[in-house]
Amino acid sequence: MTLGFAPPTAASLRSSSESTNRLARILEPAEWASAGIPLLSNPREVVGGLHSRHAPTTSTAVLAILDHEERIAASASFVRRPTPADGWEFRNALLAHLRRVIPHDLRRRTPVRTAVLMYCREGDERWTEEDGAWMWGLRDACTLHGLRCGAYITLTRAGWQVLGEGRGGRRPSSDSLPLPLGEGPAELGQLTPRTAGGATEPLRRAAAR
Repeated sequence: MTLGFAPPTAASLRSSSESTNRLARILEPAEWASAGIPLLSNPREVVGGLHSRHAPTTSTAVLAILDHEERIAASASFVRRPTPADGWEFRNALLAHLRRVIPHDLRRRTPVRTAVLMYCREGDERWTEEDGAWMWGLRDACTLHGLRCGAYITLTRAGWQVLGEGRGGRRPSSDSLPLPLGEGPAELGQLTPRTAGGATEPLRRAAAR
């Protein structure tokens, strides 16, 4: 009788390779902090405005494009699919929504608009691999759309947190009811964002089904 180990199957090798690739598409907090991500001058206002506009629930990503004065030019929200966290998949989803709501800036020598991402999830403010995958996806999507990569914000039951900056607050949270636009810190409701076609109209929520 011979004892030994069964050779790995093709399925197990493929699964191991996919797992390795997913880990390669994750940004650690130190990498994110050293990437030169521009700081938001008033993160509470941005978070409050996005929460009022999109009323995100768990697993909802809210993507916003800010102009040079940190006003919202466009935004979209969608629910993440229940699949393993993969920066490549997140990049594709973010890029698809960017293309729907705003023209690219690839012809510019330097970006003039900034994309920020707020993700509503379970857990606390500590970094997770899922956050790292969103960071990787946001950075890559911005490069492909000619935008500056901006802040990544988590929204949990404890409140909101700008990862890599140490700034956050208790309100809004994932359990908060959205304030009407123009009330409280969410003064962004007074803005008239532009759509991808350039015409001005009240911002409408874009959700992926």
